[in-house]
Amino acid sequence: METRKLRLRLLNRATIIVVLILTLIGVGTVGFRVIEGWPWFTALYATLMTVSTIGADPLSQLSPQGQAFNIIMILMGVGVVSFAIGLFTQAVIEFELGSFFGRRRMEKDISKLKDHFIICGAGRVGRRLAQEVASRNLPVVFVENDPGPAQWAQDHNFPVIIGDASSEAVLRQARIEHARGLASAVTSDAQNVYIVLTARGLAPNLPIVARASEEDAESKLLKAGATTVISPYSFAGTRMARMLTRPHVQRFLDLALSSLNDGGLDLQIEEIQVAQSCKLSGLTLAQADVRQRLGVIILAIRQENGRLRFNPGPEDIISPGDYLISMGDSQKLKELEALAGVKN
Repeated sequence: METRKLRLRLLNRATIIVVLILTLIGVGTVGFRVIEGWPWFTALYATLMTVSTIGADPLSQLSPQGQAFNIIMILMGVGVVSFAIGLFTQAVIEFELGSFFGRRRMEKDISKLKDHFIICGAGRVGRRLAQEVASRNLPVVFVENDPGPAQWAQDHNFPVIIGDASSEAVLRQARIEHARGLASAVTSDAQNVYIVLTARGLAPNLPIVARASEEDAESKLLKAGATTVISPYSFAGTRMARMLTRPHVQRFLDLALSSLNDGGLDLQIEEIQVAQSCKLSGLTLAQADVRQRLGVIILAIRQENGRLRFNPGPEDIISPGDYLISMGDSQKLKELEALAGVKN
């Protein structure tokens, strides 16, 4: 964001400089045309010579009025050029210093990251992923080797490390040991395999989601250590099929699963972990009565051992370590998080 402001400021100053120079040339051309009666091209030529401080007397016949005007134009030309040089130099220095200190501030922020998500690749998939995660007020850091996409991340106020995500040093700089999860979303399947291998070696228990462009890449990524593999093309095909066969179901899923929806209905599906000591621990769903108290529906309970209880009944017990798969509006879900002992 700061870089974008600096660029805009530099562009504004460049525009001012161009307007001043064009105005000076216009005034000089009209002035020589009126005072000396020269043709327009000769007047323009004389003005350009004057502004460049060479002096204007193309026909060696400047009148006293023309000579006086020529002196004024020379002084104005020197002033405008000096002003332009000063303004441009100041803008460049501000841009360079702003970029330097902005980078240092970003590096300092990255060095303090904890419980964050690392996104390798700032392409279309990585960008959408970052926007979804950031919309839930969760910290994100990009790792991108291409300066172009990396600049997009900076312009949208995302911390970014410019480097190879398959490098141990780069992933350590992204504080992978303190990360909550990693997504490898570069376009190359081979590169994703290298990234997953390196990340898994540095963080054996870290959840890793990887992108696969080809079908045969999925098994390689899983062997490399990916927790989950997603194929954008397979996902798009499945979603298109649902839109054709079950459009209302798909629209509901889009509304419930996306934090960036604009459907006008504040509806989300979240997973909420039950803390060891909280108000819900040890209660049955009937005793907790979250549906009546909060208007939140418990769709499923995933137990600590991995077992999933879909559509749990009122007699099902909420135990520490369980994940409550819940649906409701965002504010009510936050209240349920508070009851479950989630620290924000």
